[in-house]
Amino acid sequence: MNDGQALWPSLLPPAQQGDDTLCAVSAEGVRVRFADGRELLCGTSGLWNTNIGYGNRVIAEAVAAALRDASYLSVFRYENSYARKAASALVDLCGADHYGRVLFSTSGGAANDLVMKIARLHHALRGDARRKVVVGLRGSYHGLTFGSFALTGDDLGQSVYGVDQRLVRHVAPNDPAELVTLLGRQGSQIAAVVVEPVLGNGAVPLTEEYVNALLRLRDEHGFLLVADEVATGFGRTGSFLASQRWAGQPDLLVVSKGLTNGTMPAAAVVVSTEVARVFNDAGAVLAHGETQAGTPATCAAILATLEEMRRLDAIAAGRSLAVLLDTELDRLVAERPDVTGTSGVGCFRALRLCGRDGAPLPQTEVPAVVAAIRAAGAIVHPGPHGIQLFPALTYSDAELAELLDRVRTGLTAYTRQATAGVAG
Repeated sequence: MNDGQALWPSLLPPAQQGDDTLCAVSAEGVRVRFADGRELLCGTSGLWNTNIGYGNRVIAEAVAAALRDASYLSVFRYENSYARKAASALVDLCGADHYGRVLFSTSGGAANDLVMKIARLHHALRGDARRKVVVGLRGSYHGLTFGSFALTGDDLGQSVYGVDQRLVRHVAPNDPAELVTLLGRQGSQIAAVVVEPVLGNGAVPLTEEYVNALLRLRDEHGFLLVADEVATGFGRTGSFLASQRWAGQPDLLVVSKGLTNGTMPAAAVVVSTEVARVFNDAGAVLAHGETQAGTPATCAAILATLEEMRRLDAIAAGRSLAVLLDTELDRLVAERPDVTGTSGVGCFRALRLCGRDGAPLPQTEVPAVVAAIRAAGAIVHPGPHGIQLFPALTYSDAELAELLDRVRTGLTAYTRQATAGVAG
């Protein structure tokens, strides 16, 4: 660690802070350059948000033009024309037959905080203020702001930080019976159930059976169903939104990450017409606002990102890439005993690894695997007992082959190091 370093980076152990091999200086296409001079192939799309690659000039120019023409305009007690256009575009893409309004936020975490406010006030306006409990899934990730941190289903030290989880419950993913039991006990108190269509931690897709159960239980018990599509949206799973393949639509959508192709801090909550009508009829003001939400530069980035995704036919490209990825991952499982399986869908995938004893790779060893693959020339993301891959939708076949080759090289290097360590 460099004791003189001012930057305190997120989720990076102190011993690794100040390391030039982890300090990025620029990025273009699907490659990232670091302060030590190396250029690495990005297998994570940044933080799963640069779905059409780094350095898109059309998006950059749109943001620059907005900054020149309207450097700052807010949606805090005012509106601005950029936000109006971006909101309309999102409603059209998500489905104007069901969705009607958009609230802008600055991150997936803050947007999930906003979702909980919307759900609780929605029920209060309908005369049922008892409904304050929000249900999430175990193993889920919704952010690290205090509200979203409470909703996140992984144990990340919430109790240490004093996060209030008294009005949050968690149930197992893909287990309708556990949710039915909870609803039997507390159904009249539950304001919303919030789910990721594919759990970000481990790339676990919700089954069709489970989604259908959620839709049926919503109709029976009256809670709002929320799809957190921060990670799954914008073509990551083969359609614009993963929930568009559901038999029914959620009441609220959360989008972020790919919303601006990673260029701006932006998120949005897309609200069904039916839910929005409750607020309109009551003339209710929602107590939420963020200084940088819905600014001209942010909304210009949203609009340009949507246009670029159309121009590049990015969703179709991602579907084609996913077919090749399926084949290559199957080959990896067949040829390597240390790769025990894969999970996920589309360009949202996880590899499960095992140690020399055949047991799941200890979580304490995952950072060493990620580092070995980085040394081999590729950036991957840690996952439960393995790694996760989120290639850009615009990857070429050659880039995908290169990514998998570098994963193989890194896994081999890690195995050698681990074996040498045991022998030593």
